[in-house]
Order: sequence, then structure tokens, then C-alpha cells
Amino acid sequence: MDSILHIRYPSGIPSIVLELSMARSPYADYPSHTFWRTGVAEIATAVDTELYSRKWEITRDMKIATAGSCFAQHIGRHLRAGGFSILDVEPAPQHLPEDRHLHFGYGIYSGRYGNVYTMRQMLQLAREALGETPRRDFLWEKDGRWYDGLRPTIEPDGLSSPAAVTYHRDWHLGRVRKLLTSMDMLIFTLGLTEAWIDKETGTVFPVCPGTVTDNFDPQKHVFHNFTYPEIHADFLELKALLEDHRPKHKPRLKFLLTVSPVPLTATATGRHVQVATVYSKSVLRAVSGDLSDAFPEIDYFPSYEIITSPWSGRDFYAANKRSVTAEGVGTAMHLFMTSHGGEATDAVPVEPSPKAAPTASFEEDPDMLVVCDEELLDAFGGSRDS
Repeated sequence: MDSILHIRYPSGIPSIVLELSMARSPYADYPSHTFWRTGVAEIATAVDTELYSRKWEITRDMKIATAGSCFAQHIGRHLRAGGFSILDVEPAPQHLPEDRHLHFGYGIYSGRYGNVYTMRQMLQLAREALGETPRRDFLWEKDGRWYDGLRPTIEPDGLSSPAAVTYHRDWHLGRVRKLLTSMDMLIFTLGLTEAWIDKETGTVFPVCPGTVTDNFDPQKHVFHNFTYPEIHADFLELKALLEDHRPKHKPRLKFLLTVSPVPLTATATGRHVQVATVYSKSVLRAVSGDLSDAFPEIDYFPSYEIITSPWSGRDFYAANKRSVTAEGVGTAMHLFMTSHGGEATDAVPVEPSPKAAPTASFEEDPDMLVVCDEELLDAFGGSRDS
């Protein structure tokens, strides 16, 4: 059947009358969520329940690993509270008080690797843990204490000697190897495209050298902003590597990708930080979307779209315009949990350490404590008037 559409413009501009042939248009059969008016403009809630349609169910018996940038911590926390099986291959020692776990990097992710901001960093970790590339140690010293350059904030007060650092790293890589070969699904949050790299070896650091210790050397440390082709290729290599080391009797490994809605703390591109943020998140969103479209075992959850949407009628950012509020996290996780047959959970309380690590970020709600290495860069920013 045909219908008439009148488009009216301000006075002085002729109106347009279009005759639409609904019977011939393929759009006549599209669901309501594919149209802006019915999918966004007329939705009374902050998020349309049809914003996310899962590819497959996450079951309670699946062994789930989490990694990525700061926002990934919320996903793991809610899944664990919802009764899902979140792996933790490096649990805190029994003698360490629970309110000190985050301070020393325990319980943040499935392994004690801290924030993994870039896909290259995740690939690098997997290569070393699975014995595909030579082991490289970066021993950083400050005030007589020694730090692992690939996990510089895990021991906030450093260790007593280089030997202690390598011992801890030996243990860590062994546990990560167990994680990568036993997990059924990897939840990975893509956070950044910007990174600092060791010029000689190509090793990617989680934070810029000189941020935690005074060891920045412009002859050794170079800035790199990863491109779409590089990130896409890194993920495909990671995927193939994990599948090669996966026991043959196990079902195909699944991946759930998200993009962190947390803006950059600082950029080394020289551009305005807002422009650099939009570029970085756009590239990461494009990569994750294309991967999800290409592989049935890869799903994408739109936490980025939920938090950053200006059409939801909500402001999901705290006063610093960067940290995500408890309401924002709760809104995203409500859709995620209900989509996967779990009960929606409120923000899971986390008791802050009396001596919080310098990477601990308090959002609007102190129960929403996350650990974010990148926020250390904020200390170098000074004030607007300086």
C-alpha cells in the first residue's frame, strides 16, 4: 500500500509531498529499533532493551576471563556478583586484608596483569605467557626499590631487588598461561590506541616510562598511536594464538568485546585531548564492530554507546567529565545481565583501602572504585591557568 508523507519547512520554503510506496520498500519490514524515531526518539527509558541482541548465551559453567582497560573491571565485578564463573588465577594471599587487595592488584581482573589498554599489549602478554616469543624483563628503579616495567603499579612500593621482580614475573606468566589455556570466553575492553614503546624491542608499556619511575629516555622510548589495521591484525593474531593453544576437546573459544567510554586522561599526539579521544574511541569501535560482524564467536556489547549517548536524557559522567557514574555502570550492566539470563545487580560494594594506591579512582560513588593506571598522567597536567 502507498502512503503520503508531507515534509513541512519554515515559511517561505515550499513544502514537499512525497508518495511512499511501502509495499516495494524493504524498510517496510524492518523492526522498530532500526528507525531513529521508534528506536531512540520515542523511547521513554535511558536505554532501549533492543540496543543489544546477544549472539550466544553466557552460561554459569563457562570459565570467563576478563582483561582490558579500567571499565572492564565493572563487567567482571557484576558478573561475579551475578553468579557467573569469573576466573582468578592469581588470588590474593590469605594473610593480606581484603581492603588491601586492590592496592596490590588483586581481584581486579582474572590475572594480576593490571590494566591492558591496547590490543598489542594483550597480544604481547599472550605471546610471552604461551612461550611464543622470548621473555623480556624491564627492571625500573626508584629510590632503591625495583618495579616491573610491564606491571609498574602492581607493587606500588616496589620490590627489594631485580631478582625479586623477575621471580614475581616468572610466577605471573605461568599463571597467565594457565588462564589462557583454561578459559572458555575472554571479555576484553578496548581502551586506548596511544602507547609508549621500547624502540629496540617493540615492547609496549602499560604506562609511559617516567610516570611511575624516573626512567624516561627519548632515545629508547617512543610514542605510537595504533591504527585500525594494526589493531585489527593484532586481534586476529591473538585469536589464532589462543585457539592454537586451546585443548582440542574444548568448544570454540568465545570473545566478548567492549569499548571503554572513559576519555583519555592525556594525549601525546599534540591534539586537543577531546579530539584525540574521539579518534581513539572511533577506531576501537570500528575494529570491534567489524570483528563481531566477521566471526560468530565474537560478540560486541555496546557499553560505549550506552554511556556516551546524548539522547538518553542522562549524564553518566561524574563532575570530572571522565569517570563513569554508578548510574551509568548500572544502566549498562542491567542490559547486559538481563540479556544473558542473569539478574541485574546493583553496584557491588568495594571497600577502599586506607592507603589507596595512586591509581585508585573514586567515581561519584565510592563503592565504584576502579584502578586506572592512566590517571597517573593527570598529575602532569597542572591547572588551566598555569
